[in-house]
Amino acid sequence: APAATAIMPDVVCMNLQAAQNKIQENGVFYSDSFDATGEGRMQINDSNWIVVSQTPSAGSPITEGSANLGAVKEGEPNPC
Repeated sequence: APAATAIMPDVVCMNLQAAQNKIQENGVFYSDSFDATGEGRMQINDSNWIVVSQTPSAGSPITEGSANLGAVKEGEPNPC
């Protein structure tokens, strides 16, 4: 059977932890994140990061692991 899909919420400019929680509220438990500066840092404490990009865009269907969030640490330059 095909995996159930959820709808990707708009999480850009949200705290990374809050964004992950919102995605979970929409029915997908696992999302991925990366350091949007390109430095490859791990997001150990998600509440210290801000989402600056998301794939796929808001309103798109998502499944487990298909949501990918680019984030920078709080206080770093960002478009938010």
